[in-house]
Amino acid sequence: MSSLGTREHQMFPLLDAAQIATARRFASGAETRFDPGQTIYAIGEEDAPAWLVLDGTIHVVRRDGLHHEAPITTHGAGQLTGEVNQLAGRPSIAAGRAGAEGCTALPFDAAHLRALMVGSADVGEIVMRALILRRVGLIEQGGAGTILIGVPGSAAIVRLQNFLTRSGYPNLVLDAANDAEGRALVERIGVLPDELPLVVCPDGHLLRNPSDIEVAACLGMTPDLDPAMLYDVAIVGAGPAGLAASVYAASEGLSVIVLDERAMGGQAGASARIENYLGFPTGISGQALAGRAFNQALKFGAEIAVPLQVDCLDCTGTPLVLDLAGDRRLRARTIVVASGARYRRPAIDNLAMFEGAGISYWASPIEARLCAGEEIALVGGGNSAGQAVVFLAPQVRHLHLIVRRDLAETMSRYLVDRIAALPNVEIHVGAEIAALEGDAATGLSAATFRYRADGALVRRALRHIFLFIGADPNAAWLRGRAATDANGFIVTGTGALSLETSIPGVFAIGDVRAGSTKRVAAAVGEGAAVVAQIHAKLADQARDAERARHAA
Repeated sequence: MSSLGTREHQMFPLLDAAQIATARRFASGAETRFDPGQTIYAIGEEDAPAWLVLDGTIHVVRRDGLHHEAPITTHGAGQLTGEVNQLAGRPSIAAGRAGAEGCTALPFDAAHLRALMVGSADVGEIVMRALILRRVGLIEQGGAGTILIGVPGSAAIVRLQNFLTRSGYPNLVLDAANDAEGRALVERIGVLPDELPLVVCPDGHLLRNPSDIEVAACLGMTPDLDPAMLYDVAIVGAGPAGLAASVYAASEGLSVIVLDERAMGGQAGASARIENYLGFPTGISGQALAGRAFNQALKFGAEIAVPLQVDCLDCTGTPLVLDLAGDRRLRARTIVVASGARYRRPAIDNLAMFEGAGISYWASPIEARLCAGEEIALVGGGNSAGQAVVFLAPQVRHLHLIVRRDLAETMSRYLVDRIAALPNVEIHVGAEIAALEGDAATGLSAATFRYRADGALVRRALRHIFLFIGADPNAAWLRGRAATDANGFIVTGTGALSLETSIPGVFAIGDVRAGSTKRVAAAVGEGAAVVAQIHAKLADQARDAERARHAA
């Protein structure tokens, strides 16, 4: 499987007799016998369990383009089927059929699979690693999941690619004009230009120019929420802070749900490489870090609903209530605000026209491929900007780095030194973007830089500009209910609990919190610290309820 070939023994491990005996204790049903060639689970099947083969074989296949299948592996006795989706009960992105001799297997639904992970450190580690590596392999191969048909590099295709990739879902892009399969489908169903891109979900459903939310619904990413469910904690935001809080809270037995309006990882999830995070001396991408945290949260039983927008907080009664998009509501005893910050947009008249069509707020491998070999510009002097420069510069012809102050004032030393060693990076100190040129059809074509000291203007032909100029708090959904500082960041610590906001039972962590250190490690630390304070608040609530019962 691509670059993972040397780890095939970890992707498809063989459990020994003792490990099989341990796993049996966690099975969700009895042994099942399947006839030769019988379908055991299908692509797109919801709540498909993982199956531990006891006898015979299971052939596993993936989608290969629109109309074909390709083999992934054959599981024999002592091997377990499935990948990360089986941990959450989400639709399967592969199919399994009994081999020529049939097979006998034990089922493990999502809850029992998670119980195996937690209940047996030995077997759980083997299985968890296998499920993650299989998902990575499917992503590297492409075509195993969602197929996008449209104009490669267009704003809509890039948006969907980013959403799926950051959500950890494999995807494949087919050119609607030049790929034979893509063109044939477009012609057969009579798709109009404004209906592109087409999205073909793993179960075969076809979507026309869908939103991220529509794609998520087709993929079964957003769980059905039980309006009667009362969670111990609802976490708004699936960045490093929110994911850390979900892992620690769920591992300590609290019922947890995590909500995010976009994708897991927050702004950190878009970082090409984080090199100063403790424990990763060679660095780690934001997406990989977020993916690991996401899988940990699933392992301990946290529910994750992405993308799902929170409209507002109702704190007028008990319990607390979150009003969600689609007229849904969610009840929780405590709420953690980890909604981070929104990308700041400079005051340029026609900026919105080029967002996704030349203007980007992150630098993922998708954007890097689009601007390979070209002249580009990047605006910003913080660490995120520096990481993006180091990632992009080796792949482009020339990179203009536009900053207001000297890099040493705003960026970590190791990044300043690395940028200084890049021969194709030109630093413009005291400059800003003054104007953009282009049109909606073809995207960005040029930009004008203005030097603030003397007002001098310089025009450059550019098709790609990356903006890393900071962020504003993403807390509009609180609508003034929680106290904030002058910049809109949420104030905490006015009472006994240092991370509690002015609303009892509502906590704030990470970038959205006033006074927080804008670092991934600090966000993770606050995510861990808030759980102890949640326990204290839940204990207070239980005592108050007991006193109220006695008084009645």
